[in-house]
Amino acid sequence: MKTALRRIGRHAAALAGIIALGLVAGCGTGGSTASPTTEPSTSSAGETSASSEPISVVASINQWGSLAKQIGGDYVDVTSILSSSNVEAHDFEAQGSDIAKLSKAQVVVANGAGYDAWATKSVTKQTALVTAAGNVGAADGDNPHLWFSKDARNAVAQDLADTFSKLRPDHRDYFDEQLSKWQTQEKALETAMGDFSTAHKGATYAATESVAYYLLADLGMKDVTPKGFAQAAANGSEPAPSDLTEMQKVLESQEASLLVNNPQESSDATNMITGVAHKSDVAVVDVTEQMPEDYATLTDWITALVKTFDETMDQVEQTKGTQDTPPDPGPRSSATASESPSSSSAQ
Repeated sequence: MKTALRRIGRHAAALAGIIALGLVAGCGTGGSTASPTTEPSTSSAGETSASSEPISVVASINQWGSLAKQIGGDYVDVTSILSSSNVEAHDFEAQGSDIAKLSKAQVVVANGAGYDAWATKSVTKQTALVTAAGNVGAADGDNPHLWFSKDARNAVAQDLADTFSKLRPDHRDYFDEQLSKWQTQEKALETAMGDFSTAHKGATYAATESVAYYLLADLGMKDVTPKGFAQAAANGSEPAPSDLTEMQKVLESQEASLLVNNPQESSDATNMITGVAHKSDVAVVDVTEQMPEDYATLTDWITALVKTFDETMDQVEQTKGTQDTPPDPGPRSSATASESPSSSSAQ
């Protein structure tokens, strides 16, 4: 396990360096150094516009907003409506000022799958729309936490590069270069996830809410959350007493290697469940929906989460290994040894 952790540590270190280079490029010191130029105008969404200003991009959530900035670099001005992990995203209601920003944007980046329907209501034909759900075929009712899916991240990054290139065709090479840098970072992250899966085969988890479902699936972890409890969480309703009992059994028996908790979805039920986990010596890992402010990029955040899960699983497996090792009974007398078979037979 420690060898795998060191490998993941090396991947994380390499990724940090790559991210640093990407951020420098995003500030205008790498990639194309040409200034934005005035381009032909057109009224169709997704085509070029007559402006020397950066492309105005409004994202519903900062996860996708940070990715838009990585791909767009010097030639985009990105605003994210939801950018705090203190806000409960599922109950968020956009204000008039938020709708105004969305209606004026050249590009709107939304999650979709029913997560942020408010973000697309004001999109006009003059606005290019990029959605994670649209890129991977997710529909309302599906798990909407798509930023944790490697497939969704790759698809959205490509769509952003294509969209920006249509709006600023003279800078297509720049956007392609930004995309390539991001893909290098993403590949390093996916390598780290593969190392985790190899190191922690058979790892299981339960969750108070399915926020990290896609990430944990990419890590190869098995979800053992009782179906009734998971369905109640997905519907935003309180679990039935029988569902709470089933979840409690999963934790007390340590069927789950760890418990994933979304602190943005706190309730009496989740507080009770995390309490049971602590009493049952089941590790609890908090995963928020919105990207915490101390992370500059989506890749940076997810890399840190992979490292946290890896370190937690190392501790879980070390503890389990210690518990599974029987204590040394010390030297046995010949009399005790001779009594063993008959004792066993009596049982």
